[in-house]
Amino acid sequence: MKHDTPDGILVDNYPAAHRSLRIAFVTETYPPEVNGVAMTIARIVEGLHARNHDVQLIRPRQDANDSAETAVRFHEVLMRGLPIPRYPNLRMGVPSKKALVQLWSVHRPDVVHIATEGALGWSALQAATHLKLPVCSDFRTNFHAYSRHYGIGWLYKPIMAYLRKFHNRTQNTMVPTEALRRDLEAGGFKNLTVVSRGVDTKQFTPLRRSQALREQWGVAPDDLVVLYVGRIAPEKNLPALIAAFEAISQKDARAKLVVVGSGPQQEELQQRLPQAIFAGQRKGEDLAAHYASGDLFLFPSLTETFGNVTTEAMASGLAVLAFNYAAAAQLIRSGENGMLAPMDDTAAFVQAAASLAADLQGRRRMGEAACQTASALDWSSIVARFEGVLDSVIHRAEVPYRSPIVGVRQGAV
Repeated sequence: MKHDTPDGILVDNYPAAHRSLRIAFVTETYPPEVNGVAMTIARIVEGLHARNHDVQLIRPRQDANDSAETAVRFHEVLMRGLPIPRYPNLRMGVPSKKALVQLWSVHRPDVVHIATEGALGWSALQAATHLKLPVCSDFRTNFHAYSRHYGIGWLYKPIMAYLRKFHNRTQNTMVPTEALRRDLEAGGFKNLTVVSRGVDTKQFTPLRRSQALREQWGVAPDDLVVLYVGRIAPEKNLPALIAAFEAISQKDARAKLVVVGSGPQQEELQQRLPQAIFAGQRKGEDLAAHYASGDLFLFPSLTETFGNVTTEAMASGLAVLAFNYAAAAQLIRSGENGMLAPMDDTAAFVQAAASLAADLQGRRRMGEAACQTASALDWSSIVARFEGVLDSVIHRAEVPYRSPIVGVRQGAV
């Protein structure tokens, strides 16, 4: 059964589980790695653990000093991993079906949830199928769209075929927006469920605004700070960011661009925008202060499945300009709590950026409304819906199974 939230966010109203579940959660990225997927996965894992479920987190070892954590009802199992080309701070899993079959034969979970579709995720799917375990998945990253930005657009169809094969072998695939659900369904994906994403409004809040930080940037109290947060990479459509800020600069020479993040195109972007401030990767309260100390948030990406930075900027009280896509399309009422440009219309994006830059009162009004919208995106309700989907998958399982609870030892496989 589906219903609309007060903000018009379509969600699937699955009942929350009323018993403790043993959940094997498989992911190829997790904090302290810095990316939106890792952050949202951590929120879900922490939320499930807080709701009294046994969580077995299976992920690649991130470096030589990485060690498995263990606590009551929470255990990590570390697998072998390899660095991802062009993304040295991230690791990818390697084929591990045999190890997972051995692990789950001894410590059998009630359900396997696969958050990423790499080699480790595929191995988890094979192992779960072999053991007749209920299995569900997330569609979190548009790898198929990324291929077009790295000169390998010819891989689009093979990647889509792989993703479709992967997800259709699970009993349910969770997606963050109704628009993405429709797109994937049209592409042959089955058993799709909308489970949106939340934002930590205690961390991301206008109260984090820091005049001291703005002084470090060399801006006066009334100067305009334009903010971008995200990977500095081809898939983020950075030419639109450059064009938008150049248009802003023509009308307001004192405007300052602050870029938070890192990536393979940083040197190129620094050359194109030599006066911009490149703050690097930021975390926690420091990241929140960077958000709240800006005035206008530009997000030009066209490859997001959701776009967590959109909700973080909104919660921080910023007027957000984005394309009519992903989280922005779901949450922004253009002209009221932010601004939307038509999909892939760079000229409209640039024009809207210049208009917002010149409208101080409009930006403030939109920022206040954006903060109000974000206040409804509570992570606890998202975790409850996620939990409900897991329970539904278990109930539809091919072979119902319930073994005595056994602990999972700390360590690596």
